Amino acid sequence: MAEKVSYEKAREELTKVVEQLEAGSATLEESLKLWERGEELAIICQGLLDGAKAKIEKIESAEK
Repeated sequence: MAEKVSYEKAREELTKVVEQLEAGSATLEESLKLWERGEELAIICQGLLDGAKAKIEKIESAEK
């Protein structure tokens, strides 16, 4: 089941994950976990953006 989180929260956490990875101070195991979490967050963000786009397109097509 997909995690329920707002776009803003997911994006904020993703930014932190990227910063941690870029810092290069994590162990290999920690880096892999961060990478996996980043992938999850990216999928969440993309899904929320796709959903918003679909709603906008539906509204626009109903107005025509």
